[in-house]
Amino acid sequence: MTARRRVAILGCTGSVGTQTLDVCRQHADRLEVALLSAHRRTAELAAASRAFRVPVVAVTDAARADDPVLAELPAGTELRAGMDAAIDACLADDIDIVVISVVGAAGLTACYRLIKAGKTVALANKESLVVGGDLIMPLVRPGQLLPVDSEHSAIFQCYLGERADETHLIWLTCSGGPFFGRSRAELAGVVPADALAHPTWDMGAKITIDSATLMNKGLERIEAMHLFQAGIDDIRVLIHRQSKIHSMVEYADGSVIAHLGASDMRIPVQYALSYPERWETPAPRIDFRTLSELTFDAPDMETFRCLALAEEAARAGGTMPCVLNAANEVAVGSFLARELSFTGIDEVVADVMGAHDAEPVDTLEQLLDLDGWARERARAAIRSRSR
Repeated sequence: MTARRRVAILGCTGSVGTQTLDVCRQHADRLEVALLSAHRRTAELAAASRAFRVPVVAVTDAARADDPVLAELPAGTELRAGMDAAIDACLADDIDIVVISVVGAAGLTACYRLIKAGKTVALANKESLVVGGDLIMPLVRPGQLLPVDSEHSAIFQCYLGERADETHLIWLTCSGGPFFGRSRAELAGVVPADALAHPTWDMGAKITIDSATLMNKGLERIEAMHLFQAGIDDIRVLIHRQSKIHSMVEYADGSVIAHLGASDMRIPVQYALSYPERWETPAPRIDFRTLSELTFDAPDMETFRCLALAEEAARAGGTMPCVLNAANEVAVGSFLARELSFTGIDEVVADVMGAHDAEPVDTLEQLLDLDGWARERARAAIRSRSR
């Protein structure tokens, strides 16, 4: 690259967003932050805009666009309000790559519109493909959609120079979360503080709870189906407590190519921004001489039922993953608000899935309508449990 790549970051104040800014800071000679968005954290958005002298910022919660702290934006910085306005700004000709790091189904419309418009997208929002993969993937050109999740970035890199049709299995690794080895009865009484104590990764609250229930791995499995054109039985979840092997691809001849590295999201973020080049690492290196062990286990899908529900949704296909995701987002929010037990999360998701008959995915509007239905059904299920 001879000129700096101009980067837009949708969701700059979350875990991946802030780590993307760190990568941009470390490689300021190669990357220029051209646009930032935040939903409600306007103080952090204003601070980032000053630090990087960003020409355009967007507050996707339009009700927060008048927050007094936004008066501290740099002189000349343009302020936009609403998600549609943020996406429109990303469509500018001088934006080279858009990092989608917003949380949950909110990223679906952004991913769909940007891919359809031909923009290069670094995707850290797995729900976009979980919900809308049937719509999005047929539009993707080679090299246009770059995965940021550590596992999918790992698989992507394991395929470099290889033939995907020679794959035997994709091994999707998983830390097992903070409750690895516990029984269903032991999980019933855990509280948000327990579930937010992830053993190896520093992430936002929603994805951390998903990691504790193993729903995150179920969603990643569906995402991998779309990204790598694989069937659900071709993607096997593997518990790897040390989180040093980020995923593996096993080929027909028995050879296994694994991606190893530090448990630091800046590495896959940077690779998406530098692709096809590799730049100096943004994270501390591992001294493999000091690793005492690398262990592997099968997941307990009877105890961690979210993983089984995600597999069920994947097999049903069509609109069922949309229902799975929407119900899960509502249930996780209720657990964090201490309105629902930890084991109640999968029970609510199962209830909503049971009320839906999967249909083929036809339009974005269909998915958005179904997302709304599933959320309301989940809220009703939660209310009925508290009576």
